[in-house]
This record gives sequence, C-alpha cells and structure tokens, in this order.
Amino acid sequence: MGLFDLRREMVVAAIEECDELGRDVFLERYGYRPARGYFLVYEGRKYDSKAVAGVAHRGVTGRPLRPSEFSGGNATVARALSQLGFVVTTPGDA
Repeated sequence: MGLFDLRREMVVAAIEECDELGRDVFLERYGYRPARGYFLVYEGRKYDSKAVAGVAHRGVTGRPLRPSEFSGGNATVARALSQLGFVVTTPGDA
C-alpha cells in the first residue's frame, strides 16, 4: 500500500489538521522538514506536499508514513496528489 492508495478526502483531512495545528507544529509532530520545491496548493494556500501525503496515508494503513519510508518529488508525491486533482508546484515554478 503506497501513495497511490490515497483518496482525496484523506489528503483534505491532513490539510485540515495542518491548518488546525499550524505548519511548524504539524511538521514537527510527524517528523517532516519544510518542503524545498514541491508544494501542494489547496484553496490558495501552499502546503508541504510530502508531509501532507505522509500524514494522509494514515487513512490507508492506520498510521502516517514517516519521512524515511518514502521519497518525495515529482515521480511519487507530486504524481499521486496530481492524480487526485490537486495542484502541486515544482521547483521551477515561480
């Protein structure tokens, strides 16, 4: 079970948790570092795509993925989130 098992509502739940906790607390709670290039854009706000996807994975397996359990980037996180209809920025985006 991987990132491509995510459903849109799982990702939205992780985004809502990030909003409730605040970015810094959200990242610290789950052991993620701030994103450097790939951001999930939702309702005009940017979110750390790998962290959101990892936390959303809790809906698949019952626990969030740790950062060391998967790689971020275009071929993984960005692709999985894009397939769910989310916009994900890439490092070259302004």
